[in-house]
Amino acid sequence: MKRIEAIIRPERVHAVKQALIDMGHAGLTVYEVQGHGIQKGIREQRQGQEISADLLPKAALIVAVNDFVVQDVVDVITHAARTDRMGDGKIFVTPVEQVIRVRTGETDSEAL
Repeated sequence: MKRIEAIIRPERVHAVKQALIDMGHAGLTVYEVQGHGIQKGIREQRQGQEISADLLPKAALIVAVNDFVVQDVVDVITHAARTDRMGDGKIFVTPVEQVIRVRTGETDSEAL
């Protein structure tokens, strides 16, 4: 099993969520975060003054999946989240040792 965490633009959350549902994967956790990548935020000129924002609003999505669907889920998230502009985000894939469904006690693949 793997945990897929995607940090994406907040305005792309609905598209990613719908794409995951369309592929048959409905389990998803979303939370609001702030951060920056290599661009280190944004700088703009407004009315002659420079405005700097070093932490930009992002959304973090967490999905737990079986190993055999990892690449499909990553591909779906990548496609749905992409705008081809700097700041589209990152996807992290990490191993999951165990999953337990609290309500039933089911474990691992059955708990997903």
